[in-house]
Amino acid sequence: MLEKEDRQRHLPAGRKAQLAAYVAEAGQVTVSVLAERFGVSIDTIRRDLDQLSADGVLVRTYGGAVSPSTLSRIDRAVDVRLKMQEREKETIAALAASLVEDGSTIMINGGTTTLALARHLRNHRDLTVATNNLLVPAALPPSAVHDLYVFGGPVRSVTLATVGPVSFRTAGGAELDISCDLALIGVGAVSAVAGYTTSNLAEAAMMQEMISRASRVAILADSSKFDRRLFAQVSPLGSADYLVTDSTPPPDLLDALGEHGVKLVMPERGGRSSGD
Repeated sequence: MLEKEDRQRHLPAGRKAQLAAYVAEAGQVTVSVLAERFGVSIDTIRRDLDQLSADGVLVRTYGGAVSPSTLSRIDRAVDVRLKMQEREKETIAALAASLVEDGSTIMINGGTTTLALARHLRNHRDLTVATNNLLVPAALPPSAVHDLYVFGGPVRSVTLATVGPVSFRTAGGAELDISCDLALIGVGAVSAVAGYTTSNLAEAAMMQEMISRASRVAILADSSKFDRRLFAQVSPLGSADYLVTDSTPPPDLLDALGEHGVKLVMPERGGRSSGD
């Protein structure tokens, strides 16, 4: 039996069947892990994954694959989160979209607020978009996008977003230097003392790197996230150019935003600086 399994690993049909079963069991996998497990090249695994994705057996991601059953569980979780502060998120998304200039390069992180933002880019044109949010590509209006890139890495099931380096490599393995005009970052909490925070270390690190590669930074957070602090700091208040929200922050946070030169973008104040 073991000899038969070993032979099948090197036959396309047998390998693909075992590969599909392994992805279904693991939920999410990377190309490198699969290549090592099945004893074939990374290019071979990529071709197998592309075929299995075309057959509807799994969902291809940058750097790996996710099983449909995992996506079903994730979609239900995302559906629940989409209904939380739904009106506020739509308001923030529309305001954030007004900061995006046609022909610019933007980075968008994971989360339901940034997912709403993607849909509000329908009137834009010639955008280059880089994201770790696996839901964003389908939400982006095709007419708005010139180029679309998805950052690789393991998939975090709660947000359906990858967590890994904010980078891309050439065919030869060299890392490409990338930057953007505007990073649009949804966070879990905002406070005068802790700045912008989130609950997951890996996501925080990825968001930090997006911010470091951006000429301008817009933080997206509804008012339920004010005066809270979560586990991992994304960045201090002053690292952002804009805080896009749905209502006026509490006095201490409002004062701190003004001191750090962060412009408050919200319906009531029409995008004026928080220090005005």
